[in-house]
Amino acid sequence: MNLKFVAAIVTFGFLLPISNFLMADSSETAADVARAQAKLQHIEKNAELTHPDQTPTELTEQEVNAYFAAGKVKLPAGVESVTFQAQPGVITASCRVDFDQVKAGTHSSNPLLSLFSGVHAVVVVANASGTAGQGLIDVQSVSLDGVEVPRFVLEIFVEKYLTPKYPNVGLESQFRLPDKIDTAVVGEHKLIVIQK
Repeated sequence: MNLKFVAAIVTFGFLLPISNFLMADSSETAADVARAQAKLQHIEKNAELTHPDQTPTELTEQEVNAYFAAGKVKLPAGVESVTFQAQPGVITASCRVDFDQVKAGTHSSNPLLSLFSGVHAVVVVANASGTAGQGLIDVQSVSLDGVEVPRFVLEIFVEKYLTPKYPNVGLESQFRLPDKIDTAVVGEHKLIVIQK
């Protein structure tokens, strides 16, 4: 399944306290996973049409979180328990990160980067939008175990460990939206996409 837009947001998960997202009962969780799966399949199939249906597709925060919790999205090595909270134009991603796995095979003598070792609860707050077929994610803040990381330290981390693995990822990332998605709007506890 082509989830590039969601994956782009998730990429910041390893830069990102586990939120207090609690699944309801397992039948409700299974229903949320099924709804998310059906909506993502609709987006994919709609993209195959010469003239896609422009009716908005809405993914709720609960559906997205259930989908991730069910293991339907492959996360980068060292990243687990990703959850999202959506507010108008803003996504907050929370997860648990083993930075030693994230940095595997790469070393740095920069003492500022020693912050990124071991396992931490990470929260990333980013502005997110999509217009005219282009997605934009602009990271506003990152905290480890509740302590905000200075931006210049994040920039060093991204340059050293992320850019080599993910060339199009940075603290500000612009990318083409997949599946003929023209518009992606982050709303109150939801993501609405329109295909053209």
